[in-house]
Amino acid sequence: MPPEIDPFEGGVELPKIVAISLQKTGHLYNYLAAGMNLRRGDRVLIDTDGGSRVGTIEIEPHEPAQTLDLTAMKPVMRIASDADLDVERENLTRQSRAHQLCLERIRERALAMKLVSAEYSFDGRKIVFYFIAEGRIDFRDLVRDLANTMRVRVEMKQIGARDETKVTGGVGPCGRELCCSSFLRDFDAVTVKMAREQGLALNPSRLAGMCGRLKCCLKYEYATYLELKKPMPNPGKRVQSVKGDGKVVRQNILKQTVTIALDEGGAIVEATLEDLVSKRN
Repeated sequence: MPPEIDPFEGGVELPKIVAISLQKTGHLYNYLAAGMNLRRGDRVLIDTDGGSRVGTIEIEPHEPAQTLDLTAMKPVMRIASDADLDVERENLTRQSRAHQLCLERIRERALAMKLVSAEYSFDGRKIVFYFIAEGRIDFRDLVRDLANTMRVRVEMKQIGARDETKVTGGVGPCGRELCCSSFLRDFDAVTVKMAREQGLALNPSRLAGMCGRLKCCLKYEYATYLELKKPMPNPGKRVQSVKGDGKVVRQNILKQTVTIALDEGGAIVEATLEDLVSKRN
């Protein structure tokens, strides 16, 4: 038998992949380009776990990373035809009607849930309703009613507050369109520690976004602040400086200075890192 060839070694051309989104600012999914001449913005038909879908090329054909398992990756089926796009437009119209119907049925049953969106499968045989709720909801009767009325398979999926805000959109306190609905494709973990490391006041009303959760933008400069803080003595540390010895009472991270309460006279001075002679506990 001939020796096995490592496809990542020289001499073997790797199949190229593309990144596809199924909705605006949605998660990116990798698919094999299947030798097609695809460009960013092209609409294509792909096979997903929920059936065929029309997606948009976000990243053009490129060499895959060595860590990707190409054997588990599906190929792009074809560039979406006019007929495919007509089906997509028809599904969008049907989704709007289904959304209104579901809202009416929820009100009739006084269910403690908020409907966010509805999404038909490409073949029109299934519709998924996305909702938010404080706790568990018994929606079995609702599902049966909707399925009998619309003659399709109905699923209900509970999502979080951040997902709801991503779908509905809005304008943040910065005056710009919300990050989640304009360009963020995935949600990263955001913690109070990120605000604390950046010296922000731990005021919930200031730190919370439109979704009621911590603002995604707290993460943007977090790594930079951690890097800038590395050479700086922490508050409470005793230091020697050309301006006198004392205790650090505050860090000024962006200015790369510290505020020191001097031992002699109790004066408060600001010193750069170059002004520090040494640091001691």
